[in-house]
Amino acid sequence: MSTQAVKLLLPRWLITMTPDSPVLEQHALAIEGDRIAAVLPREEALRRYATAERVELPHHVLIPGLINAHTHSAMSLLRGVADDLALMDWLNNHIWPLERQWVSEDWTYQGSLLSAAEAIRGGVTYLNDMYFFPTAMARAAVDSGIRAGVSINVIDFPTGYAANAQDYIAKGLAAYEQFKGESLLDWTSAPHAPYTVSDETFVQLRELAEKYDLQMHCHIHETQDEIDGSLKQYGERPLARLNKLGLLNAKMIAVHMVHLDPDEIDLIARQGVHLVHNPSSNLKLASGVAPVKALEAAGVNTILGTDGAASNNRQDMFSEIRAAALLAKGVTGDPLTVTARTALEMATVRAAKAMGRASDLGTLEAGKLADVVAVALDSIECQPVYHADAQLVYVAGREHVTDVWVGGRQLLKNRHVLSIDTNGLLGRVQDIVAKMRAGR
Repeated sequence: MSTQAVKLLLPRWLITMTPDSPVLEQHALAIEGDRIAAVLPREEALRRYATAERVELPHHVLIPGLINAHTHSAMSLLRGVADDLALMDWLNNHIWPLERQWVSEDWTYQGSLLSAAEAIRGGVTYLNDMYFFPTAMARAAVDSGIRAGVSINVIDFPTGYAANAQDYIAKGLAAYEQFKGESLLDWTSAPHAPYTVSDETFVQLRELAEKYDLQMHCHIHETQDEIDGSLKQYGERPLARLNKLGLLNAKMIAVHMVHLDPDEIDLIARQGVHLVHNPSSNLKLASGVAPVKALEAAGVNTILGTDGAASNNRQDMFSEIRAAALLAKGVTGDPLTVTARTALEMATVRAAKAMGRASDLGTLEAGKLADVVAVALDSIECQPVYHADAQLVYVAGREHVTDVWVGGRQLLKNRHVLSIDTNGLLGRVQDIVAKMRAGR
């Protein structure tokens, strides 16, 4: 094997996130092309790859790229537009009216690019998105170099994007066909929520997921109001309804899932449903706290997302990792409910499994795609370091991310985004916001 194309990352610590793996010290990660060639002791790497390019990271910990399992990227343009509100007030009286007025292909592209830049600076290498104009999200991901789960998003009422369910599906499939085969993109069949999607549309989207081998992506059991509304309209809770429609299986990425009874937890565990915990968004919208201890005990694949910037308002996976660990301890009185290691798994290896990408993402090991993040732990607020993995969860933040690679391509170097003209982007964002302010 030629070493000319090999790049050696030489960190102080390396966390592979493979099962039961220790924190490695004085190891190296070799990248060849878009893949990890090897993880091996530093001195052995220097001998084996004697002529490789070396990237010295003497105060850093290397981790797999973080996976944000649920966000609405374009809604970065609505960050802070309506705060301190309950979910349905926030949606009905603020967000949906603004979207009807402003959302377009370019609006969605610029907002998605802004979120991609935020993600890259925060150590996130994969965004599982749900929004209108999927071609815009796809272009933003490809242009920025980040990975994305792009949604064939459907809601049973008209918006500025589509007129009805059939229109959403047709436009989503056209976008899928346009970008099919693009290595940075996955696609999801994405019904918005049980309170906005009919049984007929749910079945169509289930069949679409089966036909094209896509994961599904849906808000479920986010609030008690949602459950009460379902009981009134359908005579059953949303999960029971979706189960009858054949949607609860290992393709389903169920977002929020705050309000669950024991039978529902048992059901989703048996059916292999993946659950996206969004601690910050659920707290901010006063939706509640997911029952993570019971989910962990049942073996549910619980992962993490930020939700969109209009509801969180930070698309900051370090915040979500820390919040998941701390909330679980505080709510249950059990410090072991979500350990530092478990919280990191939720944002890496478990999330890769949920996206159907366990074979090539989520851990740092030979053969997998080189999605790698370097976090510096030499600053005053990060010292001293006794346990590098716990330090990432309880101390470090996204501001300590220095370098990011996706598929071996460096997207962030010394905190500078290489793949996006951020000054030009911020100028375009300011222009959009000025028009929105003038038109409100």
